[in-house]
Amino acid sequence: EDPTPAVQGRRTSLSGVCYLTMGLLVLLLGLVFASMYVYRYFFITQLPRESVFHCGVLYEDSLYSPFKGQLELHEDVKIYIEENYEQINVPVPQFGGSDPADIIHDFQQGLTAYHDITLDKCYVIELNTTIVMPPRNLWELLVNVKKGTYLPQTYIIQEEMIATEHVSDMEQLGSFIYRLCSGKETYRLKRRSARRRISRREAGDCHRIRHFENTFVVETVICKKS
Repeated sequence: EDPTPAVQGRRTSLSGVCYLTMGLLVLLLGLVFASMYVYRYFFITQLPRESVFHCGVLYEDSLYSPFKGQLELHEDVKIYIEENYEQINVPVPQFGGSDPADIIHDFQQGLTAYHDITLDKCYVIELNTTIVMPPRNLWELLVNVKKGTYLPQTYIIQEEMIATEHVSDMEQLGSFIYRLCSGKETYRLKRRSARRRISRREAGDCHRIRHFENTFVVETVICKKS
């Protein structure tokens, strides 16, 4: 009896199994690459490298403006998720008493820089993570607020700083703050120990910057060292 046809039949079956396996592997690889493509070009676009927001907030200032009711504060916020920093521009406020400013919160360096546009001076201090939301969290907060609307009505807190030594080596501050403050007088800041909120009469030679990078407004008071 000739076994050749049976052997050929088994070979044909094995070849079919091999081709089927190879086909499944190709299909699986195609699904993997398709998933990577969808993630790269769809999901990543939901978290853009740079996001720009024009924001407004309503708040009450019971100390300085108890009879004015709600105050408005506007700012432009740029969030760089991959680089892990935020850039905020505060225009001249409508209510007065606060300076326009450019602010950078650099989470990689752990530093915040304030460029007081009125004085054309920069001030640098350690980043306060209890006040400033990280870029991804701030991005999520702002995208959840309808475009062109205000954040929910909120309140204001105050932090007081004292300008200390002059900064001569700007490169140590990182590239983002360097670009903001290069060519400007730059000083280190030190937080003044907690105490009651200072009044305008007590302020002396101080400048105020009102801004928000959280669900509340912050008034940063920068004073000269006495």
